Amino acid sequence: MKYYQFILLYLLSLLAYSCSDGISNMGSGIQPSTDQIKIGTDTFHVSTENVFVDYINSRPDSFLLGNFYDSKFGSTQAEILAQLNCPEGFKFPPNAQPDSAVVILKYKTWFGYSSSPMSINLYEMTKNTFNYSDLFPSNIDPSFYTDLSKPLKYRIFTAKEPKNTRIDTTAIRFKLSNDFVQRFFDDTHYSSTTKFLDFFKGIYLTTNFGASTLLNIERIAMLYHYHYTYTTKNISGGDSIVKVKSYLVFPANQEVRQVNRIQHNDRATVVQNRDTVNYISSPANIYTKVTVPLSRIQQRLKGGVNGKALSVNSAILKVEITEMQLDTASQHPVPKYLLLIKESSKNRFFKNRELPSDTCAIKGDFSYKQVGTSGVYKYYYSFNLASLIVKEIKNAAAKGKAPDDKLQLLILPIKVATSTSSSGVTSYTSVKEDYEMSGITIRSGKEINPNSGNKVTMPMHLDVVYSGF
Repeated sequence: MKYYQFILLYLLSLLAYSCSDGISNMGSGIQPSTDQIKIGTDTFHVSTENVFVDYINSRPDSFLLGNFYDSKFGSTQAEILAQLNCPEGFKFPPNAQPDSAVVILKYKTWFGYSSSPMSINLYEMTKNTFNYSDLFPSNIDPSFYTDLSKPLKYRIFTAKEPKNTRIDTTAIRFKLSNDFVQRFFDDTHYSSTTKFLDFFKGIYLTTNFGASTLLNIERIAMLYHYHYTYTTKNISGGDSIVKVKSYLVFPANQEVRQVNRIQHNDRATVVQNRDTVNYISSPANIYTKVTVPLSRIQQRLKGGVNGKALSVNSAILKVEITEMQLDTASQHPVPKYLLLIKESSKNRFFKNRELPSDTCAIKGDFSYKQVGTSGVYKYYYSFNLASLIVKEIKNAAAKGKAPDDKLQLLILPIKVATSTSSSGVTSYTSVKEDYEMSGITIRSGKEINPNSGNKVTMPMHLDVVYSGF
């Protein structure tokens, strides 16, 4: 009896196992092999090159001023041309008398060495001024706007000085001449901003010497001091003369135009062409151009997997930072954001103040991860080109054409502004080309011969994941 029970239990266990196995594979067993989803992956090599940037359209919220030399990225000289706004409609009170005028540059931070002396020359824009609605490039020619032989004032100083050296150690003051003060003692100039800019077209600030410091100027204004008197009755019933001191503020604000002029005069001789890396540097200095083999990707899609048509799930371009160093006074900051954009769309994108989209311009954030448990970190930006690639192929197909053989893209530093709604949704409000100091070297797209002794084994490349139905 026990023997038959054992046989029965054994048969039941076999039946249970076979049922379980059949259920777990039921989907693939019923689905024909021709209907199964196919997944494919590919790696495409890209080519890269450095692109020297002549200018960007100047729309800064703060301004660089000074000169700084770097052995990797070359020198950066930054100057400012700025209109000043007037107190529109102002009238001097009776018995007013002028006292003084001072231009003030306010800064809180700087790049470079705080104890290195620098000189700033202040000029008046006497020839021409800006049309508010126009765009102005960062390589603007100051001689079109001012007579460079006639400075109003100059100052020699260091970015960080003892407290007893200046009234405000985060401000530079330029006291103007008595003749200048008398010119402004005429309130007919203040009847409108247009009339004032005809009278006083603006100021130009440039450095005379120093190659180690750039100030981050956050506010520019002229203060015009005056006083006036009036007569009042005193306690005894007699007349008393009261003297009142006051001042006018002429700010360089958003209602008028300012331009940050940027020059990199020696970069062609300083920046080295190296197979293993490319450069990205701001403001208006070096971008990296990436060439993607678009036609090869399109052919791969047409070829399919096991006869299946393919769609692009993801196309990740990882931009890896090399030669990462600890922050020092002379180390360029790492850009917080990079933008990958079609080269042909760049000028339109920034001119029209567009926002990032996956089909034209893709934002990448600075990221890092540890390699295993080694304590060594990799620093990088990543971009998903899937939507951009699909759009390029579809647009070409709609015109009855093959897509372009190559897709030309630029990687450049950007400054991003966002806003958060009451529901907690964050969205972009503006994207500008970065006008602050930043710089990195990145892994190039150059294939390195492993026998050369170079440790670079994986150049920049595009990892594509497909699905086929």
